[in-house]
Amino acid sequence: MSARLRPVLLFGAVALLYLATAFVYGWNLTLAIVNMGLIGAIMALGVNMQWGYAGLFNIGIMGFVALGGLAAVLVSIPPVPEAWAAGGMGILLGLLIGAATIAGAVLLWKKLPPGKLRGLVIVAFLIVGFWLYGRIFSPAVSAVEAVNPAGTGFLGGMGLPVLFAWPAGGLLAAGAAWIIGKTALGLRSDYLAIATLGISEIIIAILKNEDWLNRGVKNVIGIPRPWPVPYEVELQQDQGFLAWAADWGASAATASSIIVKLSYAGLFLAVLLLLITLVELSWRSPWGRMMRAIRDNEVSAAAMGKDVTRRHLQIFVLGSAVVGVAGAMMTTLDGQLTPGSYQPLRFTFLIWVMVIVGGSGNNWGSLLGGMLIWWLWIMVEPMGIWLMQMITAGMADGYWLKKHLIDSAAHMRMLTMGIILLLVLRFSPRGLLPEK
Repeated sequence: MSARLRPVLLFGAVALLYLATAFVYGWNLTLAIVNMGLIGAIMALGVNMQWGYAGLFNIGIMGFVALGGLAAVLVSIPPVPEAWAAGGMGILLGLLIGAATIAGAVLLWKKLPPGKLRGLVIVAFLIVGFWLYGRIFSPAVSAVEAVNPAGTGFLGGMGLPVLFAWPAGGLLAAGAAWIIGKTALGLRSDYLAIATLGISEIIIAILKNEDWLNRGVKNVIGIPRPWPVPYEVELQQDQGFLAWAADWGASAATASSIIVKLSYAGLFLAVLLLLITLVELSWRSPWGRMMRAIRDNEVSAAAMGKDVTRRHLQIFVLGSAVVGVAGAMMTTLDGQLTPGSYQPLRFTFLIWVMVIVGGSGNNWGSLLGGMLIWWLWIMVEPMGIWLMQMITAGMADGYWLKKHLIDSAAHMRMLTMGIILLLVLRFSPRGLLPEK
């Protein structure tokens, strides 16, 4: 297969999978898979930037996705005036004191001469600073969380249009990535992976437990939709839309759901095309060639005068920002922030499978892998149930083997992902669309 024809055939095959799904299961389900596939492709694109450009093994993807989701809350949810009156300023003051304590300790470490005195001064400074932080922050948090905890119990956000949350999610993830990178990018690849995973779990733990910030595990619901995505109820009350749906022979509920999903798909596709255009331009630029040179041989690149750690930090921040944008988009699509749903299996393993199967180092491969793997992730379970029912059709109802095989269909997802990963690594180790 020629190098030019291969991408066309592979993308065409994936498109046929989605079309077949639409004819068998309907457009509602198919468009839902398309939307999550587009978001998965953006996440895979961000991870591919880190791995394909610089060889950085980041398995803290879940944390950056969660920060993007948090941005959707902080930007789009209206503020809660009662909570701000009860303790909002106390929380802000406490956070400022905590940040100033850490910054002051770093400054003292740099300014004071080495020795026991420096250690004692820094320890004393930290004890006083965090004592003051606790005295101000903890009562304010208790006051905020006591304000209608069943409905709010948090400070809320800025009440801005939710589209602003998408770049804000990228900025929030980029800021966290800069802090992580300054701390961990000097480590070897395996230690970097462990560090990013640990920090990701810390971020998730904060989101689950800090009710004043995002209601914790009580979840934030009612995140507004971005323009121009309508609400189904509004469409179903529009007489023109009802007449249009009747002309197509569709119910108002089905037609309105399809229109909403198509609107989301248009927005997500526009973001994906913008990002992949920017990434492709950077890939072909002198900066992109320098990054690949560093990835292939860090020692030689350093000998040529390249600041390897600084360049690694750049790409780590950029890739994490892309993942953060995708996280904000996903929370917007869901209409709620549920910290308990941020599982490593879904947002780390699956995204890495997308990158490996699509082809690490190839941005279009990330897009292909995102759309293909997400389709498989959703469709393998119903297909597995159908397959097991066919296999056990001749067995008597209640027979232990029949029940066991049908129940095991729920595990077909993991089995399929493992088989696909093994097949790709065996027969196409550079992925379906290898790096050129």
